[in-house]
Amino acid sequence: MATYILKRLLLMIPTLFGVMLITFVVTQFVPGGPVEQLISQLEGTGEGGEVSSSSAGLYQGEKGLTEEHIKQLNQLYGFDKPAYQRFFDMMWRYIQFDLGESYFHNKSVMELIISKLPVSLSLGVWSFLIVYLTCIPLGIKKAIKDGTRFDVVTSTVILTGYAIPGFILGVVLLVLFGGGSFWDIFPLKGLTSDNWDQLPWYQQILDYLWHLILPLTAYIVGSFAVLTMLTKNSFLEEIRKQYVVTARAKGLDESRVLYRHVFRNAMIPIITGFPSAFIAAFFTSSLLIETIFSLDGLGLLSYNSILIRDYPVVLGSLFFFTILGLFAKLMADISYVIIDPRIQFESVGR
Repeated sequence: MATYILKRLLLMIPTLFGVMLITFVVTQFVPGGPVEQLISQLEGTGEGGEVSSSSAGLYQGEKGLTEEHIKQLNQLYGFDKPAYQRFFDMMWRYIQFDLGESYFHNKSVMELIISKLPVSLSLGVWSFLIVYLTCIPLGIKKAIKDGTRFDVVTSTVILTGYAIPGFILGVVLLVLFGGGSFWDIFPLKGLTSDNWDQLPWYQQILDYLWHLILPLTAYIVGSFAVLTMLTKNSFLEEIRKQYVVTARAKGLDESRVLYRHVFRNAMIPIITGFPSAFIAAFFTSSLLIETIFSLDGLGLLSYNSILIRDYPVVLGSLFFFTILGLFAKLMADISYVIIDPRIQFESVGR
């Protein structure tokens, strides 16, 4: 096990390097780089984040920016250096866990990520818990009652939800329950009310959960189908195997056959997906859901950073999330062996 883990950790290095290199190269060919974006902001013709005081001082009203000022901007952001040198300088900082400074927000990239985490954590953790705690029991029940009316009705419901885009459902929910043309029941934006700090602790919890109902509903309604059907099909495959027929022939109780023999084998592909799903739940967010419900999370941060060419935020957050994703994949492989010792490490991940 130790040898396998060490091998995987060493393989992460070229993988991470390759991801960052490809992304860095792509950013070099995107038109309208950070300097151009900053010039348009200083001249009042562009949109973006804050302008640093050091760069704002270069703008001289109607005189605009001279060639010397533009050269200073390029030096300020390091664009006077060759691309390969900027890439290796960036990777050296990343190895030291320094993700750099945003060009437009006057904050470090790590500070920006941390400031946006509450929204992404709220959507991610709650959606993970709700989806898994709903889909696994539902999938098992559907496998037991395969072909019955219950199976058909639940399949119709979850597949209908899967077919509805989350952002469309979000708009519909806001119109119906957010004070649109019908009922004013749920808040329109944010995770908490403006007076949240003045509320007692129990009302703070209720207020927080109340704000989450609509965005969570729109966010997870399409997430039930895949995991539910995976659970059902996994259990059906095991139920039809010979060892289950033998156990039943010996007169074992049906619940004992299901939960003592079938459950462990059927849950292997589901449980081994926990690490990746859990990490993804923390850091995968929906841009459209955040926009509709005015939630300032990582999805919106990444989108805006791409628009304004805030490369430190784009590349720094990608580096951070890629590391988490690689470790989640390693944990998924290890969990295979923990759940089923018959699986050998040499065969995992092939």
